[in-house]
Amino acid sequence: MQDNSRYAVGIDIGTSTVRCVVGHIDGSSGVPTVVGVGEAPNTGMRKGTIVHLQGPSDAIDVALGDAERMSGYEINEASMSINGAHILSTKADGMIAVGSPDHQISQHDVTRVEEVATIGKIPANREVLDIVPYAFKLDGQDNIKDPIGMTGTRLEISANVISALTPNMENLRRSAEIAKVLPRDIMPAVLGSARAVLTESQLESGVAVIDMGSATTSLAIFEEGDLQYVAIVPFGGMHITNDLAIGLKTDPVLAEEVKLKHGSAIVRTESEGVSVKQGDEIISFETDIIDDVVGARLEEIFEAVRDELKKAGRDGRLPSGVVLTGGGSNLEGITNYVREFLGVAAQIGKPRGFSGVDDKVTTPEYAAAVGLMFADIEAANKTSQPGRQAVSRQFGSNTVKSAINSIQNVFKKFKS
Repeated sequence: MQDNSRYAVGIDIGTSTVRCVVGHIDGSSGVPTVVGVGEAPNTGMRKGTIVHLQGPSDAIDVALGDAERMSGYEINEASMSINGAHILSTKADGMIAVGSPDHQISQHDVTRVEEVATIGKIPANREVLDIVPYAFKLDGQDNIKDPIGMTGTRLEISANVISALTPNMENLRRSAEIAKVLPRDIMPAVLGSARAVLTESQLESGVAVIDMGSATTSLAIFEEGDLQYVAIVPFGGMHITNDLAIGLKTDPVLAEEVKLKHGSAIVRTESEGVSVKQGDEIISFETDIIDDVVGARLEEIFEAVRDELKKAGRDGRLPSGVVLTGGGSNLEGITNYVREFLGVAAQIGKPRGFSGVDDKVTTPEYAAAVGLMFADIEAANKTSQPGRQAVSRQFGSNTVKSAINSIQNVFKKFKS
């Protein structure tokens, strides 16, 4: 990127599609204007994880190329998404003794206690994506949100640690490297979506984002402004398409068209015929068959989502309900279905908080890419401030493992 302080880039690497959004940052307001958009079909991924490097790297290259031509800028860095059932949300806690002579809590103390919290909780084959503190305790004083600058001798933390398998992270970095773009930040796609569609009031009162992708459905729960839980269900819109292909005895391409044009999450009271053109042939289907197939798979997907809500202790206990994003949320009647199935309010989430003229970026399937663009603004701000450590302080900020390692090396050299 030619000017990291003025431009931000988000790349959502989905199983079936890679989407890229480039934003120009207004120097006075800080509000990004979308100046470049690109997307490309993706191959080489299964259920959100890379199984062949060349497929995702080619898709990144094409999507990025389109965004570069539209924006007029050469892009070398971006914030990217990672997905897959290997992503885990783990509760962790830790304690340190404050070592400074004046016992004033510094950023280094916060970094140390976050590292202590992950020791023994996160296996060696996993990489920390984000550490989200619920609260700090300082010399017995509870519910401290930000202890920096306070005075004490014993600092404790209760946090949510989001981690991913290291091999999957390395494969993502390698695919990006082949496409000649460096990941400045990596986060689960559902957190990117949440960053783009949620309001402060929703984050405070309690809300879940359900990102309905092609091969996975991701869940992120927020309450009191903090990320509480993340889970990925290995089913998505592609499974509905495949089920329709089998049930209607047709090919997946035609089944996808039937799903998009005639699929419904709500069972219709009367069956009627629908027709789809394939080449020179007109093929007809009955809506009751379509409804049965779609309904069976949706039940499986949202039963799994409800199980995750139960694990998190939030089943039926989300004051702001759920916000649906991803391509699967375009299915007709999906909000009514989710409202009835999960017993909470439901709405479609559309990206906001930016300006621009491309209507595509306001659709639910672009939520993750837009949210990653916002995350890239934060990541660029951190790297542009000398001496500042990239440590998670609130939703949307990620701790980059390599940054922590470099900080540790500095302190080792200092001690030696």
